[in-house]
Amino acid sequence: MASRDNSHDQAAAVSGAGGGRHGAAVGQHVVRRTRLGAAWIAAALFAVVLLLLLIFVLENGQKVDISYFGAHGHLPLGVALLLAAVLGVLLVVIPGAGRIIQLRRTARRHLKGQTPAPQGSRLTRPPDPD
Repeated sequence: MASRDNSHDQAAAVSGAGGGRHGAAVGQHVVRRTRLGAAWIAAALFAVVLLLLLIFVLENGQKVDISYFGAHGHLPLGVALLLAAVLGVLLVVIPGAGRIIQLRRTARRHLKGQTPAPQGSRLTRPPDPD
């Protein structure tokens, strides 16, 4: 019986069970996340969102009258709501993207030493990419 317990302890030590670093097995290969893997996940989520939007548009097919600054038209309700949501997102994204570009240019100039940092700014060197 003692030899059986001893073999169990040896197997646990080899597999990393019972005290291995962070619970990982000794000699086990750990797969790191990559940008391509993240892109696949993003593409899958994007496809799911598109499918849900398609269902939304198809279920809300009643025609509605749309008037905007003198322009008049008829659209399905789902398309009109989707169009309003997209235009609302653009109202936020466009100024936000402009501000991000402005901050990146300022940071780049500061890091190259072309101009001094503005008073009270907290510009620091960004971390190196992986």
